[in-house]
Amino acid sequence: MKLPYWHVDAFADRPFAGNQAAVMPLEAWLADDVLLAIAEENNFAETAFLVKDASGAADWELRWFTPTCEIRLCGHATLASGHVLLDPANGFSASLAQAGRVTFRTRLAGILEVCSMAAGGYEVALPAIPTEAQDFPEAAALLGGAPLEIRRNPDRYSLFVYGSEEEVRALSPDCRGLAELGDDSFTCTAPGHTVDVVSRVFVPGAGVNEDPVTGSAHAVLTPYWTARLGRDSFSAYQASARGGHVACRLDGERVWLGGTCVTVVEGSFYLPG
Repeated sequence: MKLPYWHVDAFADRPFAGNQAAVMPLEAWLADDVLLAIAEENNFAETAFLVKDASGAADWELRWFTPTCEIRLCGHATLASGHVLLDPANGFSASLAQAGRVTFRTRLAGILEVCSMAAGGYEVALPAIPTEAQDFPEAAALLGGAPLEIRRNPDRYSLFVYGSEEEVRALSPDCRGLAELGDDSFTCTAPGHTVDVVSRVFVPGAGVNEDPVTGSAHAVLTPYWTARLGRDSFSAYQASARGGHVACRLDGERVWLGGTCVTVVEGSFYLPG
């Protein structure tokens, strides 16, 4: 079986930056163990699998897999999926490409949306993820440094606020220990120097020690930082080795995350019959 395959660097303005995603449109859903095996073979933080949505609720169904498990929300692979589907050269839907908008029905995150921006690039709409102050001393010790504030969401998103960009960049967490706490997403953040907000994100329990650029983490960061900054938008940079810029905007119960994508590979994935 030959499956279409795109390798996209999301939240990147050039190859080898941002966060890598595989985007694989399918005619119908394959078995879950096969999807996981494909994602393990791709060995990216996420592989996005797409099937046209027959329910009428959205244009496509969307699921995301890391090399070790299916996850409930992924922003960068959603942005990458929009990049692939809205490019008229890929031949998916002339009407969608002309409208510059595509919607996705997901299993745990509701209906998501990607729109083309007039200035170039895309925006992806994700559900805003609020957090509340809550102690998490074992995670703080494993992350290192001295967070000034710790906040959590029941869906296993944790936010650690530090005093400076330098502290966030200097973190060298115990990822093996963090993995033992479960599949939490640990987002570490501080005010930035050349952007409003910097962050780093660690998800070792889901097979991703440090994620290069994380859409779901910015869905956590946006409600927090818009309240703290006193405005509805800000600029952000995820300070991983690859790095990536994200334009963040709060819109009611949704966040809009803006960025550019670069296709680096287009081809076929060969699945044994």
